[in-house]
Amino acid sequence: MFTIEHEFDATVVTLIDDGPAPLQEDVTINSFAECLTVEQFDTRTDTIMKITLSPEQVRDLAAALDLPEGAYQFSRI
Repeated sequence: MFTIEHEFDATVVTLIDDGPAPLQEDVTINSFAECLTVEQFDTRTDTIMKITLSPEQVRDLAAALDLPEGAYQFSRI
């Protein structure tokens, strides 16, 4: 299950684990013009863990989801 919210400066997608137990904490993805952040609460440390991706890293991740094992690089045309 997931939700999508459009805020003033970001689109926020929240991924909610509705699979079999044990369930993972919700994952929140904030898409800004200059970056994308992925956040998840860590129950072991009682903190929110955050990863920040550049637009180029998001592009590479999207491409990687549909490619077989290997090393790839986008060429500049």
